[in-house]
Amino acid sequence: MGELVVHFASSSARSRAGYRRGLRAGAAAVCCCLLLTGPAVATAAAAPAAPAAPAQARHEARGRGTVVSAEKLYALATRQAVADGLKAAGFAGDTVRHGVVAYRLVYRTVDAYGRPTTASGLFVLPLGGGARLRTVSFAHGTGSHKDDAPSMQRGGFVSAPAIAHAAAGAAAVAPDYLGMGKGPGPHPWMDIGSETTASLDMLRAARAFAPRTGHVLEREVMVTGFSQGASAAMGLGRALQAGEDRWFALGALAPVSGAYDFGGTELPALIDGKLEPKSGVLYAAYTLVAFNRLHPLYRSPGEVFRAPYDSTVEALFDGAHTGEQLMRGTPGTLDELLTEHGRELLAHPTGPLAAALRTTDAVCADWAPRAPVRLYMATGDEQAVTANTEHCRTALRGNGVDAPFVDLGAVDHHGSRHLGSNVAATPEIVRWFAELRRSHTAAAGDARSA
Repeated sequence: MGELVVHFASSSARSRAGYRRGLRAGAAAVCCCLLLTGPAVATAAAAPAAPAAPAQARHEARGRGTVVSAEKLYALATRQAVADGLKAAGFAGDTVRHGVVAYRLVYRTVDAYGRPTTASGLFVLPLGGGARLRTVSFAHGTGSHKDDAPSMQRGGFVSAPAIAHAAAGAAAVAPDYLGMGKGPGPHPWMDIGSETTASLDMLRAARAFAPRTGHVLEREVMVTGFSQGASAAMGLGRALQAGEDRWFALGALAPVSGAYDFGGTELPALIDGKLEPKSGVLYAAYTLVAFNRLHPLYRSPGEVFRAPYDSTVEALFDGAHTGEQLMRGTPGTLDELLTEHGRELLAHPTGPLAAALRTTDAVCADWAPRAPVRLYMATGDEQAVTANTEHCRTALRGNGVDAPFVDLGAVDHHGSRHLGSNVAATPEIVRWFAELRRSHTAAAGDARSA
């Protein structure tokens, strides 16, 4: 959930004042709209779907992971161009080793009910690297506008982590999620099941497309994600470890500033005023609207939203409204937004909402990762309270997994500690993933020589 507000703030914000003036990022994900600089390559015509990799055969029967179209978006041809672009978006460029080329893939997947649909995502490759590439999956933070997605932005806050991983030599895969980017329909926000299937099928699409660029993706996937994407990353990691794909396997997990205990920790913090006030309003609205679409919580908006917002709030989350419109179209306090019933529903979830939150809140509690795990956060996060990370670490420890807790410190970005955690964590995760791969390669070499 933390992403939701984050994206609002970073969308077009340059400061707290800028955040309120012109956010475009969606109602939950902070999306800096700074554009990466550097030489661009004209968009190529959509390419036909490539033959599916053999390991995907059973998924291809249902079409999952099939590439519908592939479009070259841009290239940052030199290391300096990438470093300059990352710096413009607020990210460090000291891990850059290659130029990059970025593609948008549209692929077949399933919706929240398991019905066939399509989704899109960003696939970024290093220029001048080897043919065989390690695979990194990055899940972005919350957004409400369809453009608040990695494949819809030429650089900037949302796509910068994927670009950073590719510039370090990896094949970076960043799903837009259902209903974002080029995907049809509304976005089922904080629905772990569909975030997982969209992420897994994006990996399959990337693997199918990679040979057209002269590359092969390694089996082990290094999984990371920010805010909303932290929970999505945990869901993908669980699916990979469970063998839901016959080729890909989990290599490591590095989620950042997640709302892992959305119902038990994040919503109470929101109700108690522990989040930045406007962020709390946006998150509360998004929660009720998005969850109501999948798990009917109310029959009429007036049951949970006060007038005049009862007649306007739902439309703000249709994927076509910008962060600035969300900011202007919502009040400054929860008391102005919510009815007593709406507040009570978030404070003490029952019925369908409680059932849905049991799934959302299980991302750390119902499995034991066998791959290396690090949990990244920043004390003082104004959107995803750090008790979420503490909850996740405790849950993993209860399953026999000791996940190191990395506090990034005072890392504000445009006045937001939440956004700053993504900026600060990205180069650290890039380096950690590279270290793990080197260690794995060395161990494999020792085993062969023995």
